[in-house]
Amino acid sequence: MSDQLIRLNKFLSEAGYCSRREADRLIDAGRVTINDVVPEMGTKVATGDVVKVDGEIIGERKKDFVYLAFNKPVGIVCTTDTRVEKDNIIDFINYPKRIFPIGRLDKPSEGLILLTDDGDIVNKILRASNNHEKEYVVTVDKPISQTFIKRMAGGIYIEELKQRTKKCEVRKIDTFTFSIILTQGLNRQIRRMCEYLNYEVLTLKRIRIMNISLDMPLGTYRELTEEEFKTLSELISDSKKTFQPKQQRTRKSRR
Repeated sequence: MSDQLIRLNKFLSEAGYCSRREADRLIDAGRVTINDVVPEMGTKVATGDVVKVDGEIIGERKKDFVYLAFNKPVGIVCTTDTRVEKDNIIDFINYPKRIFPIGRLDKPSEGLILLTDDGDIVNKILRASNNHEKEYVVTVDKPISQTFIKRMAGGIYIEELKQRTKKCEVRKIDTFTFSIILTQGLNRQIRRMCEYLNYEVLTLKRIRIMNISLDMPLGTYRELTEEEFKTLSELISDSKKTFQPKQQRTRKSRR
């Protein structure tokens, strides 16, 4: 770590332990210590400080990060808290290094989700103002009308969240199936939009995140390719931190 002071949540994310958002939760819960003292939110880490989470020492910031694309099955929960959820994404993938998901995909949903040990990239990809596209294929319980397509595309006011969804691209695929491209990630957004229009979602699959498409079998993962990483880097280049891919990346698949 450099001699410059760094915020504790940023230290944990760059050490590859978790995202900054998750780090804030850990700090608030009193699970993080600096030199065996529970710090306040916003505390900074200095050279020589010993940072621990649940008593485990967290090391220096990493430079060699892992970036995975995973085809999540229905029933798997996107959480890193393996103590709470039995069917969690971390235990399912069983990757040899500590990784965490970038964003979430509901337990009843399937499809593409990215995982990494680079905490900083999580915030850039999730930043709604960057308008990063996520594409889904959805089946519903009754025939899709043109009114349904038009209203979904124009934005739906979600009462529980007290806000209207952004305009988006919606295309009818067949009688019961449509595709939708979102640039925001509200909680259960597509399901809530459909519910408002009296449709029930039967299946929901994410098939693309920005330039990365779903192309692996269900329940397997692979590393991002050089070309994917280059394009992804360009798409988030307006963020404060940039990153470079590894010198050599090969496709892998497990499970």
